[in-house]
Amino acid sequence: MLERTREAMGTSPGHRPIAIQGTPVIYVVRPENQPGFADWFMAQATYQDTKGQVRPHLLSFLRRRDESSFKLAVATPVHWGRRVPKAELDADGYVSMPSDAIALAVTAEYQNFWNHGKKEGESGYRLAKNSFGRKAFPEVSQGAYVAFRGRSSIYGFTTADGGSFFLFAMLNDKKHVNPVLNEAVLVPKGSKTIQEIGANWFS
Repeated sequence: MLERTREAMGTSPGHRPIAIQGTPVIYVVRPENQPGFADWFMAQATYQDTKGQVRPHLLSFLRRRDESSFKLAVATPVHWGRRVPKAELDADGYVSMPSDAIALAVTAEYQNFWNHGKKEGESGYRLAKNSFGRKAFPEVSQGAYVAFRGRSSIYGFTTADGGSFFLFAMLNDKKHVNPVLNEAVLVPKGSKTIQEIGANWFS
């Protein structure tokens, strides 16, 4: 389903049509705040997951300036019992992006956690105790080598109460069992704890 990731890894597209239920929520930054190399937007949509259960999902789409259409970049279901925070909107309905410093620190902490490259929390942030990563790490470490070499572009928005919300993918070597880990996370205003709203392995 992650067409852009599959393209980058040299594999065929894995997209399957989805039947959205209800009206999706679309998150778009102001045109002048788009990155110079591409345009992107996020969506929150409800549809069946891989087990056939209907639940909210978060998706991001990217279109490079030399491309004619958007491609799916990151997708994950929302964890049961969690809710996507409301975005802060300007007068025209656009979202604003959190600071680059927070975005980079949060993704760096995920790489620290999985790679053992640095002491956990060295980024200034720390994964919440009940996060998917903490629960999955012991089992995954026993069964397969996971050491993420990088990440995708970081998508997100400032929340209505001043927090920071991000959607991104951690990228492993394509030869490994789980080359991609998609993450949707929230850092509440004034907090250094990364709360996980959704996560999903993609092979």
